Amino acid sequence: MVNRAGVHEKGSINVNDIVENIKRRKDFSSVGAIGLFIGVVRGETSEGGGEKVEKLVLEAYEEKADEVLGGICDDLSQRSGVVDVQIHHFVGDFNVGDDLVYVAVAGAHREEVFSVLREAVERYKCEAPIFKKEYVAGEGGRVGYWVSERQHF
Repeated sequence: MVNRAGVHEKGSINVNDIVENIKRRKDFSSVGAIGLFIGVVRGETSEGGGEKVEKLVLEAYEEKADEVLGGICDDLSQRSGVVDVQIHHFVGDFNVGDDLVYVAVAGAHREEVFSVLREAVERYKCEAPIFKKEYVAGEGGRVGYWVSERQHF
């Protein structure tokens, strides 16, 4: 059985594991919808410069990240009509197209599922201590930088 939330080594779980975990719940009979967000490595930088991303390295303060992700899931699971919320973020080295994060929400109706899914994604991005180092093709070869530290002048 997969834990409800946490930081995992790349490839240690997959989408099917998460969906099966939800379907094994005793209260699954009240679920009418499962929403799933899969974050993947984009091949271009997000700043709009269009630089080619070659790879990402993700690290986390794992104990705190697990606590934060679990707290988000606990909080959002209290919403009306929501049966389960799961957030699974990967760490390690990633290539373009690799899965980075799975967020799943199960609920009675799609309206609750969609709104909670969006909030779960926005919250983990802001609250969890997960750090991304992006490597782009530069004039002198591959250039790496921590995404939050990069500045444009």
